[in-house]
Amino acid sequence: MLVEPDIKRAVVFIDGQNLFHSAREAFGYTYPNYDVSLLAEHVCRMHGWSLMQVRFYTGIPDAADDTFWHHFWTAKLRVMSWRGVHVFSRPLRYRNRVVKLPDGATHTFLAGEEKGIDVRIALDIIRMAHHAECDVAVVFSQDQDLSEAAVEIRAIAAEQARWIKVACAFPSSPTSRNRRGVEQTDWIRIDRATYDACLDQRDYRMKPSRSSEVKESLHP
Repeated sequence: MLVEPDIKRAVVFIDGQNLFHSAREAFGYTYPNYDVSLLAEHVCRMHGWSLMQVRFYTGIPDAADDTFWHHFWTAKLRVMSWRGVHVFSRPLRYRNRVVKLPDGATHTFLAGEEKGIDVRIALDIIRMAHHAECDVAVVFSQDQDLSEAAVEIRAIAAEQARWIKVACAFPSSPTSRNRRGVEQTDWIRIDRATYDACLDQRDYRMKPSRSSEVKESLHP
């Protein structure tokens, strides 16, 4: 039986877009208004874990494609990095999407998509566990692709004969359609009161133009 350490070193891995969409569905927020440092500190304090590091991952639209959200994320990530958060960002990739309208016609539009964020998170979790840099990996994401990383962590724990936990934290309320965390992890549901106590007091939204207001409703 693996011995549980008295001091459990935790590293928090946050998928920024996944967290935003979960908070929007659970609590109705229309933009990423979370303070990741406060969320990480709250979850770790609640479970008696020693927070060692916060890592944040997101895709960012190019300024030429979406000025509003490019400005928002550039400003928010800059402040995060000043506060000691390890930030990983990638440009969005764009492809045409076709939707069917109520009258039967189709509409084609260019949509930005994240690529490789879940892979980067999984690689970092496995790397840090392999190098014994943490005892607890806390993932803020409901992406089930990360369940494979959780399985790999268990294998590393067995190989190294040491105690390692993988937890999944996510906003949850009666309005949430997805109320499940990542499989093979311990689930931590974040309620409205907890989330609201961890809001970012800075507002990185510049005053949008008419075209930006349209984009704001389509992509955070």
